[in-house]
Amino acid sequence: MNFDEAHRATTARTLAAAYARRELTPMEVAERCLARARNARGVFTQVTASRALAQAERATARWRAGTPLGPMDGVPLTWKDLFDIRGTPTTAGSALLAHAEPAKADAPLVAHAEAAGMVCIGKTNLSEFAYSGLGLNPFFGTPVDPALGRRARVPGGSSSGAALAVALGIAPIGIGTDTDTAGSVRVPASFNGLVGYRASRRRHAMTGVFALAPSLDTVGPLAHSVADCIAMDSVLRGGRGDEARELLAGDFDAARRTLARQTFIVDPAIVDSERVTAAVRENLRTRMRWLRAAGATVVEREAKSLHLVQALIDSHGWFGASEAFAMHQARLDSPQAEAMDPRVRRRLEAARDVSAARYLHLRWERQRLIAAFERDLEGATLVLPATAHTAPLLQPLEADDELFARTNLATLRLTMPGSFLDTPAVAMPSGVERVAAPDGSTDLLPTGLQLMRPRGEDARLLQIALSLEHLFSSPHFKEQ
Repeated sequence: MNFDEAHRATTARTLAAAYARRELTPMEVAERCLARARNARGVFTQVTASRALAQAERATARWRAGTPLGPMDGVPLTWKDLFDIRGTPTTAGSALLAHAEPAKADAPLVAHAEAAGMVCIGKTNLSEFAYSGLGLNPFFGTPVDPALGRRARVPGGSSSGAALAVALGIAPIGIGTDTDTAGSVRVPASFNGLVGYRASRRRHAMTGVFALAPSLDTVGPLAHSVADCIAMDSVLRGGRGDEARELLAGDFDAARRTLARQTFIVDPAIVDSERVTAAVRENLRTRMRWLRAAGATVVEREAKSLHLVQALIDSHGWFGASEAFAMHQARLDSPQAEAMDPRVRRRLEAARDVSAARYLHLRWERQRLIAAFERDLEGATLVLPATAHTAPLLQPLEADDELFARTNLATLRLTMPGSFLDTPAVAMPSGVERVAAPDGSTDLLPTGLQLMRPRGEDARLLQIALSLEHLFSSPHFKEQ
């Protein structure tokens, strides 16, 4: 196996298997990852080459001695530039913080990854202050595939660089956050054909992570597989990734047995909405037919609490906007505001006059609706599109601020309720849409679906998502 072969379907599991067979070493992989990182357009704010090579050297020695720390030892990953990494500034994607004082210590989650032997390639780009669902960044540059030219699509945000680092084969796992943009892991996963896992807010420590809206901020990995997200979840909670082996040992038959005991809810009012494109809708319904064929129960009915959340947001706004404004008011009231991304600045300023009464009403309603959502599901898993549309073209959004604002809201509409309800959620690929490109060619753009369960049911959700991954990748259910 050579490096390029490994990267056509790179996962942490395939790399660990190659290390075990001595077909690759962590040092070889790290060197090539770093070369790709340096050539990636807008993906990284900082490449941590010396750290990566030192970590890879130690991991290589452990694999050669037959004493790896666990299945994630020597696996490369990236960190959204909201996480403190010792010796580097935490920029939050902002020109204002590009020369901030370097962090004196790693964030606890970064330290957990190092303890598991993982290799830090660098810090990835994002929407400034993590405050956009589309991923544009005028200072560090918007992360894109340089081969696409005028056909470039928005990467999704705010964890834009984390997604592109995985999609471009730079690292198998990118750590993002699902912050006040209310879809910052799930949107870029959907736009790039990846798996993105939004954890319930208290599952992982947020110490040493630059905050946007503390009541909403949470962490999530982006990867090519649910299996890698499960292993990474283990690492982020202080494990080595091997605790997930029992879940990962399943096959197609085991997946069918798991799914046969599950109920999935699809809300027709959401899926059949005119906001949802035909390809997104039909790809989701195809997957639901596969689920039924595998023995799962798929029920079409209203998810009332989700509609109540959306109505509340439409009428009262987004309470995280008030928290984001409070976090950045000092900057907005100073000359520093002129150096901010104008789109981000406008969004922050829009919350300046939100009353305390409105903010508190949203907070109080949140607790009531979190409980209502759990009652609504009655033990089932909710399935809905991750985004209502595929990734739009980048250039028109860079040129038209009003189009940007409308598209940003439309992009986040299906992920915002999950953030409001603090649900664990997994976004995963559901198919493709054929779209005409500006040069007359045809692009195949990924579509995504998301699975949601009540707050705190992360482990159960990940197990169900893994079973779906086995099912959807089975030749029994390949599209003709």
